[in-house]
Amino acid sequence: MDTEAQHAERDRSSHPAKSEETSDTGGPEERSRSALVSRVAGRLPGGRITLTVLVCLLFLLTLGTFVMQPFDIPSGSMERGLRIGDRVLVDKLAYRFGSEPQRGDVVVFDGTGYFGNADYVKRVVGVGGDHVVCCDKEGRLEVNGRSVDESSFLYPGNSPSDVPFDIVVPEGTLFVLGDHRRDSSDSRDHLGSPGGGMVPVNAVIGRADWVIWPSAHFRHITRPGAYARVPAPGASVPETNPPQTAGGAHG
Repeated sequence: MDTEAQHAERDRSSHPAKSEETSDTGGPEERSRSALVSRVAGRLPGGRITLTVLVCLLFLLTLGTFVMQPFDIPSGSMERGLRIGDRVLVDKLAYRFGSEPQRGDVVVFDGTGYFGNADYVKRVVGVGGDHVVCCDKEGRLEVNGRSVDESSFLYPGNSPSDVPFDIVVPEGTLFVLGDHRRDSSDSRDHLGSPGGGMVPVNAVIGRADWVIWPSAHFRHITRPGAYARVPAPGASVPETNPPQTAGGAHG
């Protein structure tokens, strides 16, 4: 805009008449756009005000359909991080263009056909190929042989799971759990159902990135570091206490 203004100033000094004409009437393309807007506005009740409102609504619809969408939290299954009545903003482009959900992400997905005819919000615990077990000797979740400390987001007083499980997540699917394990219907409840409680990656609507309402709960939802040390599926995990080769007890 500044560059155009400078050019117009130079034109005015050397060609006053031409500069004034250009400023008053604009170029053919600009006049054509202005005429089109005037014709459209003239056919609408309320004229340009109505047209402006419609353009804004179209923009918001496009934004909600393809980019970002708010979702309400209807239950306490993701407490303590997400509470009943919270509104989260979901990034619908997070898993497009080659990206996929990661362990620890909070995702919103369409559960039609395997969870229920509704949208759900849960935390990704296992991705395709992962071996997920609960619980290890210390009562913690274990992924690919590595224990996961979920204390930073697990609901106070909850254990990782009151229901034991030992599963391998099929490729193209996710194993998901709520943070309030005792108040969450999640992958554990559907292990014997068609699909084994797994969520297809293509059913994921997006990643919950922000709590936007109420204002007192406003915050950015980040991926916890608890899963950072989990190895890739099939990778060996070094033993912290290797078995003794001699003199050890036998059970």
